[in-house]
Amino acid sequence: MFSNRKYLVVLMLVIALAVIVAACAPAPTPAPTAAPPTAAPKPASGLDALTAACKTENGLTTIALDPSWLNDRAVLDNFMKKYGIKINELDPLAGSGDEINAIKANKDNKGPQAPDVIEVGYSFGDSSKAEGLLQPYKVSNWDSIPNDAKDPEGYWYGLYYGAMAFQVNTAVVKNVPQDWSDLLKPEYKGQVALSGDPRSSNQAIQAVEAAALGNGGTLGDATAGLNFFKKLSDAGNFVPVIAKEGTVAKGETPIALGWDYLGLAYNDDLKGNPPLTIVVPKTGVFGGVYIDAISAYAPHPNCAKLFMEYRFSDEALLLKAAAYGHPINFPDMLKRGVIPQATLAKLPPADLYSKIVFPTPKQLADAKTLITTKWDSIVNVSVK
Repeated sequence: MFSNRKYLVVLMLVIALAVIVAACAPAPTPAPTAAPPTAAPKPASGLDALTAACKTENGLTTIALDPSWLNDRAVLDNFMKKYGIKINELDPLAGSGDEINAIKANKDNKGPQAPDVIEVGYSFGDSSKAEGLLQPYKVSNWDSIPNDAKDPEGYWYGLYYGAMAFQVNTAVVKNVPQDWSDLLKPEYKGQVALSGDPRSSNQAIQAVEAAALGNGGTLGDATAGLNFFKKLSDAGNFVPVIAKEGTVAKGETPIALGWDYLGLAYNDDLKGNPPLTIVVPKTGVFGGVYIDAISAYAPHPNCAKLFMEYRFSDEALLLKAAAYGHPINFPDMLKRGVIPQATLAKLPPADLYSKIVFPTPKQLADAKTLITTKWDSIVNVSVK
């Protein structure tokens, strides 16, 4: 039996020997480090996710998209072909008021009469938003849409616009007017007309508003436009006849005030007989906007968003441009050089459109009230 002292000595020797052996032993191989995880697969892009969600809804309902209006037939057909989504087209010839009523009438109904998307006049944007009839959505190229042509929260957004222009039959008018002040010249006696009754027609009302801009007025006060038409009438230059394609062609209203895209399309129809020249005036370049929006009660909300993405794509906007409707982001498309030269060559000079201004819905409403109530007392001419 070991004594305590001997036991301690032996124990210390054993420990020392173990330390020496451990020091001389090869270092243990470290455990292999786990390979870095493979990068997570990229999530589907916004458009991919929207497309997939739309396919589960498998449908879209539109309203008031006239197939003959600014290439809408091609836009609708291309969307269906591109995404394999069937479109239910309601009342292609409906007006803006009809579209709003369709949302109201079907807000508790997800059936085939409930529209997903609408295209309406500019003045219907804010009022429809206030009534809770729209839902917000910002398309991918949102930043290229001018601020004064969209709701900041995305409840509505301009798609295309026209400029108020002079549609001039040059078989009758040899010296083509270039600005509002030119229309007062004696050589245009009995030649200038509106494309509607300014007491009821939006196009005619906005022509008076545009004239105000070109004669020292503002978007907030169209009085200068009424005074201009008073001068035009007193000079004998104003024709109190509603200008239509036939009256322009026959020379009864050889200078008609209306949207540029309508005049340009009509000029194509005439094929030079008689020849028309479409002039955007040098001052008072007034824009009339049509806006798109998604119903707050859309039965196919993802297809509605996908449709908006397509409507605002270069492909679809170029179809509008080919029919003379200016894409809302026209300056951006010009800058990127995506508009074909053949299309640009048919339009008035692009620099004129850089001066275009868009009234707010309130300014439009105020001008409409002023013009419709004051036309008779200031201008005192009945347009029929």
